[in-house]
Amino acid sequence: MKPLAFVAPFVMSLLCFVICFPIVMLVACSFMDNAELALKLGGVVSSGTGLAQVPLFPMYPTLESYLATLLDTPAYHALIQNSAIIVVGVLAGQFLIATPAAWVLARYDFRGRNAIFFIYVLLMMMPFQVVMLPNYLVLNSLGINNTLLAVILPGAVSAFPVFIMTHFFKTIPSEIIESARLDGTSEIQIFLKIGIPLGSSGIFAALVLGFFEYWNLVEQPLAYLRDQSLWPISLFQPTLTYDDIGLVFAAAIIAAIPAILVFLLGKDYLEQGIATTTKRA
Repeated sequence: MKPLAFVAPFVMSLLCFVICFPIVMLVACSFMDNAELALKLGGVVSSGTGLAQVPLFPMYPTLESYLATLLDTPAYHALIQNSAIIVVGVLAGQFLIATPAAWVLARYDFRGRNAIFFIYVLLMMMPFQVVMLPNYLVLNSLGINNTLLAVILPGAVSAFPVFIMTHFFKTIPSEIIESARLDGTSEIQIFLKIGIPLGSSGIFAALVLGFFEYWNLVEQPLAYLRDQSLWPISLFQPTLTYDDIGLVFAAAIIAAIPAILVFLLGKDYLEQGIATTTKRA
C-alpha cells in the first residue's frame, strides 16, 4: 500500500485532536470544584506562578459549578433572557424585512437593482467598528440607546440575510412563476405561496447563521448598552473573577447548548446555503 494511506489518517486524527482538545478541556474543567481548578490552573488564571496542567479528566467530578450557575446566580438567568429576546427579535425582523427584500432583488428586473445589491454586499463586508458611530448616533436620535431595541433594530435590518436569501430565490425556475402569473395569481400570492416555500432552505440557512451571530454578540451590547442588567449571556464570563472560575466553565457549557441544538437542526440548511452561494459566486 502507498505510504500516503497511512500518513493521511494519522494527520487527520492529529488535527482532529488539536481542534477538539479545547472543548474537551472546557467540559472537564466544568466538572471540577474550585479547589481542583486552583490546583490545575492556578498558575495562569491567578497571580500565582508556574504553568497550568492539562486537565483532561476531573479527579473528583462534581456538579457544583453547574448548580451554582443555575441556582445561585440570578443574574445568569436575566442574561439568558436578554439573549433570547435579542435573538428572537432579530430573527423575526430579518424574516419580515430581509425575505421580501431578497425576493424583489432576485425576481424583479428594475433600474438600479445591481447597484442596490452591491450596496447590500458592501454593507455586509463592513466591520462593526466602521458603522458603530453612525448607528450609535441614529439610535440615540431615536431615543432607544441603552435598551435591547438598540441591539435588535440594527440586526433586524442586516444585509447578510438578504445576500443569502437572494441567491436561493434566484434558483427558483422562472417557468413556475410565469405559469402562476398566467393563472392570475397576484405578485403577493406568488411570493407567499411559491417564493417562501421553495426558498425556505435559504431562509432557514440565513436565520441559523443569524442565530449564531446574535447569540454570541460582544461588541454591539458593549457599545449600545450601558446598563449591565441588559447585557446578553455572551458577556457573562468577562464579569466574573478568579474566585468564580468554576462558573466560567459551567456557564460556557450551558450557553453553548442552544447553539449546538440549532446547529444540529439546521446543518442541512447550512450545507445547502454554502453550496448555493458557492455555485453563484
